[in-house]
Amino acid sequence: MGCGANGSHFGREATTIPAMMHFTRLLCLTSFLLITACGDAAEQAPSGNPAAETGQTSATEVPQGTADGPSIAPTADEDKLDHIRSFRDPWIGDLDKMEKQRVIRMLTVYSPGRYYLEENGEEKGLVKEMATRFENFVNKRLNRNSVRVNVVIIPMARSQLIPALLAGHGDIINASLSITPERAEIMDFSIPATKPLSEILVTGPKAPQLKSIDDLSGRTIYVRLSSSYRESVESLNARLKAAGKAPVNIEPVSEFLEDDDLIEMVDKGLLPWAIVDDYKLDLWKDVFTNTRARRDIVFREGGRIAWAFREDSPLLESAVNDFLKKNREGTLIGNVLKNRYIRDFDWAANALDDSDYQRFLELEHLFQKYGEQYRVDYLIAAAQGYQESRLNQNARSAAGAIGVMQLLPSTAEDKNVGIPDIHKVEPNIQAGIKYLDFLRNRYFDDPAIDTRNKTLLALAAYNAGPTRMINMRNKAKKLGYDPNVWFDNVELVAAREIGRETVQYVSNIYKYYIAYRYTQEQQARHAQARERAGMTPYRSSTD
Repeated sequence: MGCGANGSHFGREATTIPAMMHFTRLLCLTSFLLITACGDAAEQAPSGNPAAETGQTSATEVPQGTADGPSIAPTADEDKLDHIRSFRDPWIGDLDKMEKQRVIRMLTVYSPGRYYLEENGEEKGLVKEMATRFENFVNKRLNRNSVRVNVVIIPMARSQLIPALLAGHGDIINASLSITPERAEIMDFSIPATKPLSEILVTGPKAPQLKSIDDLSGRTIYVRLSSSYRESVESLNARLKAAGKAPVNIEPVSEFLEDDDLIEMVDKGLLPWAIVDDYKLDLWKDVFTNTRARRDIVFREGGRIAWAFREDSPLLESAVNDFLKKNREGTLIGNVLKNRYIRDFDWAANALDDSDYQRFLELEHLFQKYGEQYRVDYLIAAAQGYQESRLNQNARSAAGAIGVMQLLPSTAEDKNVGIPDIHKVEPNIQAGIKYLDFLRNRYFDDPAIDTRNKTLLALAAYNAGPTRMINMRNKAKKLGYDPNVWFDNVELVAAREIGRETVQYVSNIYKYYIAYRYTQEQQARHAQARERAGMTPYRSSTD
C-alpha cells in the first residue's frame, strides 16, 4: 500500500512498506501508518499494569493498563527518534545555515486549533498561520523573492520535540512550550509569546474532595513526563517532603495524548484530575461540563510560553524575537490569530463529531490504487492534487483543465495517457498519476538522476511543460549547476527563466507531502493512544 514495494519513495530510495491496520475513524489524512518508511514500529499496548507495578493506584483513582481495560501509560518507543526524518539529513546551525539549506524546520504537535488538517488536507491552525507569517518575514529580512527559504512544519509527540531539536531534526519548537529552568539549561527561548499563565488542577466527577494542594499528598497525578507539569509536581514534592508529608505519585501518560485529551478523560471519569494551563479550560468550558477548574490549586504561576531553538543561534534568535514583537499575543496580529484559532475555534465540533476527513478518505483508495499501479508514492500524488485543486473534482481552470489533477482533456486523450472521462474523479486521478509517471519515465529516465529528483523534475514538468524543463536542465548544466538535481540547481534556473510559479508549485507539493506524512504518523499514534485510554477519536478540523 502507499509507497510500497512497487512505489517510489519521495525524498530517498524506494523502500518496502507493509500494510498497517486501518483505523476506521482516524484523524489523519489517510489510515495507513508508514512504519518502515519512518523507521519505527507501531505503538503497542503494554501487557501489564504500569500503575500496579509501582503501587501507585488508590481506591479513588482509575487503574491503568489492565488486561481488559484502557491504558494511558506511555509505550517504550514514544520518545525514540528512530522514525523521525526530515526531508534532508539532520543538521544543526544558525539562520545562515538554514538559508543555505533553504528550509527552517518548525517542530510542533498535532492538536485542534493549533495545528491540524482540514478535510481537504489543508494545513490549518495557529501554528500554521505563524509559520506562514514567519516565512514571509524571514524572506523579506534576507531579501529573497523567487527562491525562498521555506518554513516546513513537522508534527511529532511532545516527548520528541526537544530531542529532535537538539539532534538537528528541527530548528524551532512552536508548541505552547513553557519556559522552565530545566529546559533553559539545554536550549534557548525567544521572548515570551504569550501573556502569563498558571498551571492549575482540573477535577472530574470521580475526584475526592480536596481542600488545598497539600491534600494531593500521597495521591497520584497523571502527567506527560516531558511536560512542565511534571517539573511543577516535582517542585511540590520537594516542599511536601520538607514538611514531612508523602509526595505526590507521578504516573506517566502517553506522550501522544494532549492536554485536551486529559481534560476529556477527567470529564468522563476516566481520570480523577489533571494539571493543565488555565486558559485551556476556558476553551472547553461549554463542552466538558463535568469538570471543575480548581483555580485555588495552583502548581505554577506566571508561566510564559515561548519558541525554543538550539543554543548559540544568535541570528535565528534575533529574527524570531523581532518577528514575535509584532506577532505575539498582545499585539494586534497576535490577538486576531489567537481569537481565530483558539478563542473562536469550534471546540465542541472537535470533541463531539467523530466524522473523518471525508474528502481525502473518499479519494484515498484511488490515490493508493493508482499510486501503486504507476509506482508513485500516493502521498505525493495527493499533495499534488491538493496543490492543483484542493482535491476538488469540480475545479475548472480558465485554460480548460479539469478536476482534482487539473488535466486538459487533450492531455488525457493523448496516446501516452489514454484515460477518457476525466470529468469523473477516478479517471481524473488515474490520468494525473499516469501522466506524472509518463513524464518521469520519458524525460527523466536517466541513471544519473536519483528517484527523488526524477519525481521533483516530473512535477516541475507537469506544471511548466516537459520541453521547458529540458531547456532548464540544459541551461543549468551550462551555468555550472547540476542538471540532475532540482533543489538549489535546476530550481534556481527555473526561478530566473520562468519566475516563481513553478518553483513555488514544487515547493508547495513538497511541503504538503511532509505535512501529510508526518501528520499521518503522529495522528495514527494519537488515535492509538486514545483507543488505549478508552476514548474514541475526535475530529480535528473545522466545518
